[in-house]
Amino acid sequence: MATVQAALTPTTDTTPAVAKIPEKELSGEQWLNRFPTSTSVDKCVAPFKDNLTSFKAALEAAGASVSIAATFRPLERAYLMHWSWSIVNEDADPKTIPSKAGVNIEWDHGDSKKSTQAAQSMVNGYGMQNLRRAPALNSRHTEGKAVDMTISWTGDLSIKNKDGTTTKITSDPKTGMNADLKTVGATYDVMKYIGGDDDKPHWSTDGH
Repeated sequence: MATVQAALTPTTDTTPAVAKIPEKELSGEQWLNRFPTSTSVDKCVAPFKDNLTSFKAALEAAGASVSIAATFRPLERAYLMHWSWSIVNEDADPKTIPSKAGVNIEWDHGDSKKSTQAAQSMVNGYGMQNLRRAPALNSRHTEGKAVDMTISWTGDLSIKNKDGTTTKITSDPKTGMNADLKTVGATYDVMKYIGGDDDKPHWSTDGH
């Protein structure tokens, strides 16, 4: 096979390159439906998924009401929740909040009152009005190892432990904050949040 050599003549394109940087979007209610948190147990990782499924089934079989508000939470949503809460409750400066890739949000509205009002609308929309600490940027939720669920019942609750034995709960409150129910949950390796009533609906692999 013959080899052909050719001289290449370099050319120079002097047209300046223009990089378009998307304009940031102000914080507010329009962010609430982006990066949604899952409410499906199936979005949790094993073995927590199976443990939670069994615990939830035991609760419902015993007559308790179980409503799941959150399981897996994208990191982007955790960022939005964390900083909106921090602006409202910890006076975080909207001008100095670190950015996050994929979340083109502008926290600073050019006016502290407007910035706080916008953050408050997000706190309200996320249902964080009664939360006593900022949602973690990285948590068991972002790992698929946690659930926020509201549990309630009336009368006594006779519920099966993981080993098949039954615990009869006669104590109050008749909610997920019940100490006896926490013990039952632990048999399924579904651990109640260790921080008390700072985050009442929270259960996870290790209580964090």
